[in-house]
Amino acid sequence: MTRNRLTLVGLLAGLVVFAADQGSKYWVLHGIALPSKPAGQVVLLPVLNLTLVWNRGVTFGLLSGYGTWSYLVLAAVALAVVVALGVWLRRAESPLVAVSLGAIAGGAIGNVIDRLRFGAVADFIDAHLGAWHWYVFNVADAAIVCGVAALVLESLLPRRHQRADAAGRSDAG
Repeated sequence: MTRNRLTLVGLLAGLVVFAADQGSKYWVLHGIALPSKPAGQVVLLPVLNLTLVWNRGVTFGLLSGYGTWSYLVLAAVALAVVVALGVWLRRAESPLVAVSLGAIAGGAIGNVIDRLRFGAVADFIDAHLGAWHWYVFNVADAAIVCGVAALVLESLLPRRHQRADAAGRSDAG
């Protein structure tokens, strides 16, 4: 696959993640009007609820206590990361890397939109086991985590040209 095609694949992945994130947030806030539900919660499964939480910080609510303008700083940092991901995407050499970068960027942009609109990110997916709850998250967060995990796994795989070089050396020796 050419780099231009990989870039297009990454951009498409980012657009899908962005649309899914913003669409799910719109549905939670306006479609089912989660904020107006009793306790702001809908039980979907014994291990999954929809619970609205406004995250004013970054991952897991970190850095949430730094004043009223901190959301703008966080949004600016996220946009700078998206620009860096875009540069990396233009250099992507595999579909997995392109899709992963697109997913991370699409998720980051989705959360930036929330920060600029609401001053916080709308999180609503509440996975739990009995009384133990994981951090409440959203579609953008899931895409970012999956994208990063895929990049880590991809970095652990042997590269195609490294495998070819190793095969060439074993044939010559």
